[in-house]
Amino acid sequence: MEELNNILSEVSGFLWGWPMIILLLGTHLYLTILLRFPQRYIFKAIRLSVRKDPQGIGDVSQFGSLATALAATIGTGNIIGVATAIALGGPGAVFWCWLTGVFGISTKYAEGLLAIKYRIQGADGRMLGGPMYALERGLGWKWMAVLFALFTAFAALGIGNTVQANAIATVVHESYGISPYFSGTVVCLLAGAVILGGVRSIARVCSMLVPFMACFYILGCIYILFVNADYLWPALKLICEAAFTPEAAGGGFVGSTVMMAARFGIARGLFSNESGMGSAPIVAAAAQTRNPVRQALVSSSATFWDTVVICALTGLVIVSSVIAYPDIDFSNGATLTKDAFSKIPFVGRPLLTFGLITFAFSTILGWCYYGERAVEYLKGRRWVIGYRVLFIAALFIGSVINLALVWNLADCMNALMTIPNLLSLLFLSGVLIHETRKYLWRKRLDKEE
Repeated sequence: MEELNNILSEVSGFLWGWPMIILLLGTHLYLTILLRFPQRYIFKAIRLSVRKDPQGIGDVSQFGSLATALAATIGTGNIIGVATAIALGGPGAVFWCWLTGVFGISTKYAEGLLAIKYRIQGADGRMLGGPMYALERGLGWKWMAVLFALFTAFAALGIGNTVQANAIATVVHESYGISPYFSGTVVCLLAGAVILGGVRSIARVCSMLVPFMACFYILGCIYILFVNADYLWPALKLICEAAFTPEAAGGGFVGSTVMMAARFGIARGLFSNESGMGSAPIVAAAAQTRNPVRQALVSSSATFWDTVVICALTGLVIVSSVIAYPDIDFSNGATLTKDAFSKIPFVGRPLLTFGLITFAFSTILGWCYYGERAVEYLKGRRWVIGYRVLFIAALFIGSVINLALVWNLADCMNALMTIPNLLSLLFLSGVLIHETRKYLWRKRLDKEE
């Protein structure tokens, strides 16, 4: 097992190395230019996301679809991932992480558009879609569509299940001394109660949970920044300067370079917002919308909230706390977040604990839906119930075992999902331009498909 873990670690390191970063960031930049900077419509996208579309066709509201996608996207990577990037790449990594989110909005827009364009209506009236349908129906690549669905089903059991359950069990045990067996049982019961109700149940819970947890976390971070007000401007200045001049970081960050800051900042940003991974389009396909571009805009707002807002706030909290409290060990990404938040009296540690638990639990719900749809594509709906049972059982297992092997396997599956999805975006770029021109550039967003 140790040898297998080492092999998977090597494969994961290669898959998420510079070739993947260049491919992902290159796609972000290409789609940004090709689609004439869809980032400029972000406030329109936010307004659309909170409106009901009475003329739309789908299973859940646009907001329900967005909330489910955010539930799966906003996870431990927004908290621990940012700290790891800072520890490995210095404060400048926060800038590159943020920049990745800005350009990733274009890719998330494109994914949402293709999800609606190539979705199908099942025999029972439900909407089914995602990169596997775009690959099959748009490009005729059935074999690659099958591979994407297979990777998604396995990834959901890893990064969206056991890893998140383990994060919850660990933080609860470290904070309150509660046994992982007990917390694992509670997570199974709570998740099972939601998951067994299907997409409408998941979307309904996510619609209530995501705004609450995100607002609570954002307000908590703003309060911490208010407490660290004297160090906020130095933190902003340090982040920007260290992104291009690593010597500006000083202290323990002297060993970092511009390349390290860019690599780890971009990698964590891409991993956090999932733009290009192909997961979010699966639930976007279920949205009640009248044309592909309306949902594309709504989908794009997920990356804005996940990275441009939440990851940026986490980075500012950590860097300002490091400046304010020089005794914090910023060389260890695993403990950096805990040390930085713990320095803030009364609210720091509870905010971190609440954020980790709710972010991880919401990720479980969102990724269960992704895994179900992948299994349904591969084997039909009759296999979905069995997958749900397996998914719930895996939550308990993940709560009580060491997950080094699972982490590396999940990282590999996520990377292997990304490659076919990016190919679909690049090879269907003509469709993206046509639909965007038809509805957005000609200001016909209210037109039905």
